[in-house]
Amino acid sequence: MIKWGILGLGKMGLAFANSIKETSNSKLISIASKSGKTFNNYKNEDYESLINNQNIDAVYISTLNNTHLELIKKLSKASKNILCEKPFSITLAEAVEAQKNVKNYKINFFEGIAYYSHPQTIELLKIINRDEIGEIKKIESSFGFKAKVKPDSRLFNKNLGGGAILDVGCYPISFLMLFCKKLDEFRIKSKKLSLSSTGVDDEAQAEIICNNSIEAKIHVSLKSNLPNNCTIYGTKRNLIISNPWLPQKKSVLEVNSNNRYYKNFINSKLSLYANQIQNVSDIFLSQKKDITNLFDIEKSLICLNLIEKWRSN
Repeated sequence: MIKWGILGLGKMGLAFANSIKETSNSKLISIASKSGKTFNNYKNEDYESLINNQNIDAVYISTLNNTHLELIKKLSKASKNILCEKPFSITLAEAVEAQKNVKNYKINFFEGIAYYSHPQTIELLKIINRDEIGEIKKIESSFGFKAKVKPDSRLFNKNLGGGAILDVGCYPISFLMLFCKKLDEFRIKSKKLSLSSTGVDDEAQAEIICNNSIEAKIHVSLKSNLPNNCTIYGTKRNLIISNPWLPQKKSVLEVNSNNRYYKNFINSKLSLYANQIQNVSDIFLSQKKDITNLFDIEKSLICLNLIEKWRSN
């Protein structure tokens, strides 16, 4: 059983606290919230006490993006396993420093790209590996929603790591990383960004060539409700994932071609975040070695490399 602590009790911290109850290998021990929020009957510790709590094996970081690096450094030094909400860093330089600390202290670190752990993602990879859609030629994916511009909001404040690319760009990029594993396999062919009144990007698009063979079009936004789906175009068939980022316990994949169409229904025993906690805790317990369906520090660094290239002028 992995005993967990939570740093930060906002939306994602509460989601973690509620989801961990579904798992069979994880237990919530303590929380720390600077806002004074509480969860059920758990004691609200201060950050330093939780980080150094000897009864805690692993910590979920769900604080503001600009605080992640310092917390990763402190938790690494305290020999705590880490699951960090995305983005785990707001600059590539910080990402490299975080990686250095994780490696130096030999701790387990994963970034909270939760859909990677869901059976839907595992099943779509099986479909592709069975050659049901043929060679992948093109991928289209998007993640966008309307958010009110507030200068003090983490979404629109540059100092807090705001912007569409930092907030949700990791989703379409991490999806491409399911098929292209190395940084040098990616080439950004074109990109387009628009800026909000606060100076951060509120919408962005990019065309990326993966492994010299896959053409990818990705689109993220904080000002438009996008389709929020993925379509993989193969030489045999197309694979449509209507809800790739937040799959439910019951989800569906659609496969179609000129002469055949079928739906692949997937049932998950656990909810989205519970799946992630269960899988991460299995690694921490050394009961599992395959991290294909988890986002480790090496994947995080590749993702942030691409995010930084996408954001740069």
